[in-house]
Amino acid sequence: MSILVLGGAGYIGSHTALELIRTGESVIIADNLATGHIEAVPKDAKFYLGDLHDKAFLDNIFENEQIDAVIHFAAYSLVGESVVNPLKYYDNNLCGTKILLDSMVEHHIDKIVFSSTAATYGEPENIPILETDRTQPTNPYGETKLAMEKMFYWTSKAHGLRYVSLRYFNACGADKSGKIGEAHNPESHLIPLILQVPNGKRESISIYGTDYDTPDGTCIRDYIHVTDLAQAHILAVKYLKNGNKSNIFNLGNGVGYSVKEVIDKARKVTGHPIPAIETPKRAGDPARLVASSEKARKILGWNPVHDGLEEIISDAWNWHKNHPDGF
Repeated sequence: MSILVLGGAGYIGSHTALELIRTGESVIIADNLATGHIEAVPKDAKFYLGDLHDKAFLDNIFENEQIDAVIHFAAYSLVGESVVNPLKYYDNNLCGTKILLDSMVEHHIDKIVFSSTAATYGEPENIPILETDRTQPTNPYGETKLAMEKMFYWTSKAHGLRYVSLRYFNACGADKSGKIGEAHNPESHLIPLILQVPNGKRESISIYGTDYDTPDGTCIRDYIHVTDLAQAHILAVKYLKNGNKSNIFNLGNGVGYSVKEVIDKARKVTGHPIPAIETPKRAGDPARLVASSEKARKILGWNPVHDGLEEIISDAWNWHKNHPDGF
């Protein structure tokens, strides 16, 4: 039996596919390469080029491969873009997932692990954030991910599908091998943006807001190594294979680092001064986003091992300095 990784040529998808292969799983990747990279696909994975909207494409995979479970990364994920172009996000994230579920139900594929997001919570009620906290997204990206979760829920009620939704926080870092890493265009994540400075791709890094109610005035976020995220997806597949019920889990380190702390650590790792420019805060940026991952630790047995900020940035730098233009 095989694991189908949708969006497996993307950042988190490719790292998860690689970790699955390392554990001895047979992996099939489907990706339309809109934002993914064929170079990120592990050589031991079977690759299908196609789109989630194409039911015939999905039917072909389910008919010709013995798929035991699906891991779904095939969604657009830029918050700013979702605000400017919400229909693009509803079309891909919701309509595409509806077609996927049609095909899964038709072919009796009953297990799916879903790449969700902390953006489902919106402005947090509590720190750390619990899975039982209110979900009130503040952008279309978060709204579509939450709607996808609800689509899985009602499909499970009607058709016996079992799912695990993984709401994760700031994915970062790169595989220890240095062969794959983070390559977005345009880039919107803090750590790769910072590392563009020592790579000569930008002169400075912007700090959006320095008057938040935090110790140094800058936003605090929970950073989680992409390899630890990959391991959580593998544990979630095993959880479903063992017959457990559908569930939702936060994934984070439970430790928050401020923007200034991340920049300072990057200066230490790279040996570069990395000039920073303070600019006005952006609308909709909460002061703190930190996860409680106790539920994932207790039920999935998940234990992040690459949780130090210096290690995360070192692994990211190992990738970016050798791949300044991405793949």
